[in-house]
Parts: sequence; C-alpha cells; structure tokens
Amino acid sequence: MSIAIKLDRRQFLAGSAALGLTGAMGAGSALAAETKEEIRPLTGKMTYEQVRERARQMMMPRCYVCPECNGRGPCIGQVPGFGGMGANRAFQANYDSLAAVELNTRTVHDVKKPDMTFDFFGQKLSMPCMAAPTGGTTYNMGGRLTEAEFVTAICEGCNRAGTLGAVADGIGDPIDVFENRLQTLKSKGFKAIVGLKPRLQEEIKLRMQKAYEGGAIALTIDLDSAGRAARATPGQTVEPKTFEQLKDLAKASPLPLFFKGIMTPDEAKLCVNAGAAGIVVSNHGGRVLADACGAATVLPEIAEAVNGKCMILVDGTVSRGTDIEKYLALGADACLAGRHFVRAAHGGLADGVALFANRLKSELQVAMTLTGAKNLAAITGKMVRRA
Repeated sequence: MSIAIKLDRRQFLAGSAALGLTGAMGAGSALAAETKEEIRPLTGKMTYEQVRERARQMMMPRCYVCPECNGRGPCIGQVPGFGGMGANRAFQANYDSLAAVELNTRTVHDVKKPDMTFDFFGQKLSMPCMAAPTGGTTYNMGGRLTEAEFVTAICEGCNRAGTLGAVADGIGDPIDVFENRLQTLKSKGFKAIVGLKPRLQEEIKLRMQKAYEGGAIALTIDLDSAGRAARATPGQTVEPKTFEQLKDLAKASPLPLFFKGIMTPDEAKLCVNAGAAGIVVSNHGGRVLADACGAATVLPEIAEAVNGKCMILVDGTVSRGTDIEKYLALGADACLAGRHFVRAAHGGLADGVALFANRLKSELQVAMTLTGAKNLAAITGKMVRRA
C-alpha cells in the first residue's frame, strides 16, 4: 500500500533542528515517508520509545511525536491535526503553566506505598487519570487506524491498566458513525467516558441516551467546541449554551454530566448551579481559541470557586505522573490525557495504551512517595510552588 505524506521539507527540517529531533526521527521516520508497505502499530512486549517511534511513522505529518510535546514543534497551526490554533500559544500555555509548578520534595515520613486509587462514580480506578475523549481518526490522526481499532485500543488499554478509556463525538459525524463507536464499546464490554459536542439540545439528548445504552460511565460536553461552528459540516450545528440550556441538559442526562471547556470561576459556578456532576477545566488543548491561558493558571481559582460542590477534572499536556500530582495539588480531583493516549494507540494499539497508562501510574507512585502523600486526599497545595 502506497503511503503519501506531504511535507514542507524546509519547515520540517527547521522544526527538527530546533527541537533536536534528528536522532529521534531518523531512519525509522524516513522509512515511514518512503516505504511502499503499510505501517501498522506494534503489538506485544515493547518499550515506550518503540511505541513512540511507530506512532511517529503512522501519524506524520498530522503529529510528529516530538520528544517533548510542548506546542513548539512543526505542528504549529495544524488544525485539523494535532497542533493548536494560531501560533500554538494556547497549546504552549498549557505546557508552560504546568511546567512552572514545582513539587516540594519530602523524605521524612512513613509513606512507602501510596494509595493512588480514585472513585469515579462507583468505578474504582487505579489512578486519578483517564483518557480524554478524542476523535477524528481520519482528519486529525492520519487515517491509519479505523474507528473500531482506535476505540478498542484506547478503551481496552485503559481498562487493562485499571482506568477509563473514552469515546468521542465529532462535529461532522453523522449519528451512525457515533453509533458505530458505541457499538464497539458495548460489544467488548469496555468502561469509558463518552464526549459529546455542543449540538442542538435534542441532538445532544439523543446521543446521551445512545451513550447510556452503549455502556458509558459518564458524559462530557465540550462547550468550547462551539468555537468550531464555522468549520462544522453543513447541517451539523454546534453552538454556545445558555445557563437555561445547561440546566436542561443536566436534568436530561441519564449519566453524570461534565461540562468541559470551563476556564473561569464565574462559569464554573454557573455549571454547579445548573446541576452538573462536574466540570473539565480545559482550553481544548489550545485547539479552539488562540491565545487562551493555560489550564494550570486558572485551576486554583476555579477550585476555590467550586469549593467541592462538583467534581473537577482537568486536561492539558498530561504526559507524566508528576503532571497528575501537580494538577491535583492545584485543585483538580482527577486528570484527562489526550494526545499521549492517542499516540500510544497508534504506536502499539491496546498494548501501547496500557504501557503508557502503567507508566503514568508508576511515575505518580514515585512522586507521591517523594512528596509524602499517602493517598490522593493528602495531595494539597502545600506540595507545590510556582517557579
């Protein structure tokens, strides 16, 4: 099978040099651009770097799987794709605001094996991190995995690691495409979160019911996707929501409902008052509003405003166990990870996803031990400082 990859060679080489990618993207990635054989994910026993290299071969030029996913690579402005809007500054703000948070090392205590388990509406998870609903296998990820392969990889891999996968709606997806994703979820008995777009009210309610029947654990509506209205497929309406519409959706939802894309304390309070089970603090990976601030910047004031009245999830460049602890110390109950789970799925299917999830768990265990956190409740603002 011939694989055509269109690259601006000068842009690619410049980005590679700036990021020190030459070695990481060497012979393997060059082969990916030139070989006539179809590139497939790895399976079985493998290292995380092997998964990343295969993901790079499969996803370029939609994603370059840079050594550090900080929004400063060749993906700038690539939407669709895995970049961010404009100059990637909102993407970079997620990374920079979280990197500016430092952990306080503590070693005089009796914490040896911290309890990382997290209760998510009756589901006992092995850690406070789940997959973020991420869609667009064809237009965002390169089209080398089918929808069924992608859903299976994310959900099976996460479930193996003791956490939740995710299934996403897509703005341009007709209902049958959404139903097929849910059928994969239901047929295999996976536990997952289902993410919905801010369509018209009745369309959302229809998808809510189908997600419930498909075995979803909870629902998210990424309200910030209303910013994609101009790019939606004709006939597929997405829109901002009023407070009354939020109340209507919260009342209609058969599952715990999270409003996603909340970045200010006043809107967090509106979501609480509307009856939301939770919110997701997120700038959508920097993919909807250019120059939005980073999630770690606004999280503490949002957590203070919510004051425990609903669950707070957060996403934004979660790639390490230390990222999870930092976000929890800033006020979140748990995290969602998007881009890195997608890469793991493309590099190693369910094996790659489970490998990445278990890597997060191992790193979180070390971080909690070296900050003296015996359990998740013990992770407080005292464990971090701003650089």
